[in-house]
Amino acid sequence: MDRKSSVVGIFIASGPRQPMASVEVVRAVRGRGLEGDRYFNQQGTFWKADPAFEVTLIEEEALIALKRDYGLDLAPGNARRNLVTRGVALNHLVGRDFKVGGVLLRGIRLCEPCSHLEKMSGMKVIKGLRHRGGLRAQVVSAGEIRNGDPLVMQ
Repeated sequence: MDRKSSVVGIFIASGPRQPMASVEVVRAVRGRGLEGDRYFNQQGTFWKADPAFEVTLIEEEALIALKRDYGLDLAPGNARRNLVTRGVALNHLVGRDFKVGGVLLRGIRLCEPCSHLEKMSGMKVIKGLRHRGGLRAQVVSAGEIRNGDPLVMQ
């Protein structure tokens, strides 16, 4: 991660298949995820008792490349990920701890695009986001995440 790695968007959805709402700050809770999000409330379409379902991240650069290379303009909230980042290769964070603001997260596995994302977005995004669909992460220590917070490797 470079010194300019940061959160550029925070999104939560109140329930399964509900629109993602942009928020400026969110509280991360160990073992639950992000307060107010569908997975925090154990209601997400793919929810299961698995730390990989606590927080999802996607690179802003992946969304820019999707538009540039495939002509698909997927708005950050429509990516169905909680945190949109800039300046960090999320794939490199699998198995690693990193801080987002005051919250310690652990990268669990890639968050590959799926047919549900295509259905919700109304776009054929699987090919363009393959291996760039984001990261699933676990909350290791609780706290607040704010738009603009830096990402720092531990």
